[in-house]
Amino acid sequence: MSERRVDAPSLLINGGGGLADIAESARLAEEAGFASAWTTEFYDRSATISLAAMAAATTKITLGTAIAYAFGRTPLVWAAEARDLDELTGKRLILGLGTGTRRMQQDWHGLDGEHPAPRMEELVPLLRRLLRLHEGPIAHDGRFYRLHVSPTVPVGPPPRTDLPIYLAGVNPRMIQAAGTVGDGLVGHPLFTPEYVRDVARPALRIGAERRGREHAVPIAGYLTCSVNEDRDAAREAARVVVAFNSTVKTYRVIHRHHGWEDHAERIRERWVGGDFAAAVRAVPDEMLDAIALAGTAEEVRERYAERWAGVYEHTLLWPPAFGGMDAVRAVVGAFSDDARPSS
Repeated sequence: MSERRVDAPSLLINGGGGLADIAESARLAEEAGFASAWTTEFYDRSATISLAAMAAATTKITLGTAIAYAFGRTPLVWAAEARDLDELTGKRLILGLGTGTRRMQQDWHGLDGEHPAPRMEELVPLLRRLLRLHEGPIAHDGRFYRLHVSPTVPVGPPPRTDLPIYLAGVNPRMIQAAGTVGDGLVGHPLFTPEYVRDVARPALRIGAERRGREHAVPIAGYLTCSVNEDRDAAREAARVVVAFNSTVKTYRVIHRHHGWEDHAERIRERWVGGDFAAAVRAVPDEMLDAIALAGTAEEVRERYAERWAGVYEHTLLWPPAFGGMDAVRAVVGAFSDDARPSS
């Protein structure tokens, strides 16, 4: 394997294909010279278990969760799992946490869904305290969490007490929370370079200033990436992903920034009405090309260099999940060390 470069992209692995495919995807990313590999969480897949499978299949590549549901586990369980994963990976872990939408919090986790940013701002410092449990008992009575832990047996130190914790955010208030208490932001698949420049980066700076930080935290941003020798097939697959994400009203702030609200409303109406093909057709080329990379391997490399290089500190290339391992291999092949031109 050639030496990994600073501008090497990262791979975002969807869990739809099962743990074996998740592990194999991480192995392929490491072999191809990718900077990092990240996994996701949904109602049918655990990010922490997926990451453990990735750890077993790799030795050097940085591994992250993008995202795991922050409120789906207690702070104590989160701290214990983070400690274990950092040990398992040999200190290669970035813990990415997200809230999900309000409906997800209510319907999936039984929470009220209220005040997610303040709740996150309480959770992350509490996790950091729990990573220092070896230093003594913890008593916390906060707005959202109550925790009193007095270890009855000795607790050893974790691999790292400064484990990097990234927070997902779309709306400015949550992005500010990432800038205040997080070590990074996980950017949404609908983000564009313009939204990052005009909304995300300024919000991160505001968050950093609230904490007295000199510099804003980095961004690990999703980038839908569909690669196929059949250009039309690649673009259709990416259009499906954009349509699906555009049905969620929580993310309408991005559409509003670009003047795409009418497009988003048509997509949502047709998707909710069960006409999925019409919803996908309602994604215009302008919107698709602003959000995603889609086309032949040469096309996506060129488009990445023109539009996306430097937008994120970690660019998480995200193959369409329904494409299976073929979609993963196509993206990895297009952006491997051997495929990328030398700088």
